[in-house]
Amino acid sequence: MKRLAGIFELLAVFGIGLLVLGVAAPWAGEDPVARGAVAWLANLGVLGAIWVGLRARGQDFRHLGLAWHYTGWRAVVRDVLLSVVVLVAALAAFVAGAIVMGLILGVPEPADLKGYEYLRGNPLRLLLVLAAVYLASSLGEEVTYRGFLVTRIAELGSGDRGAWRLGALVSAVVFGLAHYSWGPAGMVQTGFMGLALGACYLALGRRLWVLVLAHAYMDTLLLLQIYFAPAP
Repeated sequence: MKRLAGIFELLAVFGIGLLVLGVAAPWAGEDPVARGAVAWLANLGVLGAIWVGLRARGQDFRHLGLAWHYTGWRAVVRDVLLSVVVLVAALAAFVAGAIVMGLILGVPEPADLKGYEYLRGNPLRLLLVLAAVYLASSLGEEVTYRGFLVTRIAELGSGDRGAWRLGALVSAVVFGLAHYSWGPAGMVQTGFMGLALGACYLALGRRLWVLVLAHAYMDTLLLLQIYFAPAP
């Protein structure tokens, strides 16, 4: 019964995200701002569903590793340095994904980021999108794909090291598929990145805040790259 409830919870959480996308995507049409807003709304819906599930179990986000207590400035510096290490590992995995796609297709294929071109040269939009991305993506995606998905899959299994590794692998695949709007190359690259983040999540004892910081750095670098890119 406990395993069945866990499966239902997984289906319900991601089903809510798909429902939001299915209902709101037609309304957004081809407008990149509206499409981005729909994706962020879906992420927030998933985050809310995870919170409801945790409360129903008598748990909170600390169960997923989202816990941090101030123990002095040395601990803060240590966590920031660890987040930089995670950033480097995730970026290296992202590049590895591009190399793999290049070997498969014969030529390197970049991720399709045309949906973010509305940020180019617009500082107000950049700041607003950064604020939304930090909440819905940097925090929301780490809670969803690393904290929730990895943990629940491991708990559905035996709970041993193999089950946690399987959770990280499944999470990476789902994370890549969730970035379908980036095209095939983008899905492979984000899948590789998700695998690196999952490995870091386990290696760091599930200290999710470190991954949230690293994800925020990546999102910032990505959006700044688009903002400063020359017009085609």
